[in-house]
Amino acid sequence: MQEASSFSKYRPLAIASGIGSILGSGIIVGLSATITVWQSGLGLSNAQVGFISGALTFAIAAGSLLSGQITKRFGLVRSFNWMDLLYAIGALICVFSGGYGMLLAGVIVTGFASGADLPISLTMISHDAPDDKTSSQLVSSTQVFWQIGVLSSYVAAFVVSKITGATGARIVFTILALVAVITWLWRTMSAKFRQFHEEGEKRNQAKEGGAEKSSNVSIKSVFTGSGAGKYIAFFTCIMIFYLAWNLLANTFGQFQTFVLVQAKASQSFATGAGIVLNLLGLVTTSIFASLSGGKLRNKIFVIAQLIQIFAMLGLAMSNTSLWPIVFAIGFYNIGNNLAGEAMYKVWTQESFPVEIRASVQGFINGFSRFCCGLFAIITPALVVPSAIRGTMYGFAALLTFGFIAGIIMMRLQNKYNVRGLDE
Repeated sequence: MQEASSFSKYRPLAIASGIGSILGSGIIVGLSATITVWQSGLGLSNAQVGFISGALTFAIAAGSLLSGQITKRFGLVRSFNWMDLLYAIGALICVFSGGYGMLLAGVIVTGFASGADLPISLTMISHDAPDDKTSSQLVSSTQVFWQIGVLSSYVAAFVVSKITGATGARIVFTILALVAVITWLWRTMSAKFRQFHEEGEKRNQAKEGGAEKSSNVSIKSVFTGSGAGKYIAFFTCIMIFYLAWNLLANTFGQFQTFVLVQAKASQSFATGAGIVLNLLGLVTTSIFASLSGGKLRNKIFVIAQLIQIFAMLGLAMSNTSLWPIVFAIGFYNIGNNLAGEAMYKVWTQESFPVEIRASVQGFINGFSRFCCGLFAIITPALVVPSAIRGTMYGFAALLTFGFIAGIIMMRLQNKYNVRGLDE
């Protein structure tokens, strides 16, 4: 009863952090869904379009990688409060852009802010949460907002798709800017959040033995001092798992519609299936969020990873029949959201001292994004009809590799009693 009360009490903080996830997925999907509109409206070349898309990926990676330095320089609370204002500025630069250079600058600023905000927001949650179980539930619940951002951006882009010129794209980015401004105002002006931050600071100082000891905690001290082996093992397992998952998730999103069309589905069917699968992802993510702090979490992870692996094997062995492919993709989306980004976020926030969580999460997130950007270069060669079967077997192997890392991570958490729960 007390645990449910704690979750309810701190839910507004998770929502304020989760809106940052909406903005993060919103800029990715929003740009992807409107890039052809920008191209026709601003007269961009194909090379310029490709450079803008690539710049967003690397800007997000840079923001993630530097998030720890940002919090060290400006403080965790100030960084959390103000990062969405930077996002809004970048989005508005895009809104008022009249050409390639200004649009590129806006995309870079927005991408950098969204990349930094994710690890900072999650660290803010774990900093303020009164206990580890509440922290796990709050952190995992932010993944629901990521799915909402994806779905909302697709819907917004569809609604404005008939508007001529770049106006429709400007409307989408205006919406993103408005959401960012509202979130910035909420984070900075909320008396409740200030209370959470102050109480969280007192708890963490008491836990660490005082402010002086806490201030000496750094990446170097954690990975080279007492207990370094434990933290290195945590970091390695999380990195391997998330990189394997993200390479698949990032690439799969690019050819899901392609696979369906190759199976003789109409474009409208393929697009509609994408919306349904996003809704399915939203449901499964919500289920994970409700169970992330409990005893069933590890069992769900194992089942979900196996579902994903068998889904990839099913796609590899299937013929060109439409419905077997639809079902295989559906099962992949179920497993993907039950054992994916939300699990990586929870593991990272649970396993490291609060002072370095933004740095660790930011590095893993940024490095993964960077690898995805490089991997995108060879994606076209992997999705042609003659290569897709081999690609699916490769993805099944990649998921298996990540699965092994996840199993080791769970055993490490049990060994060091990270969660403090009976499994």
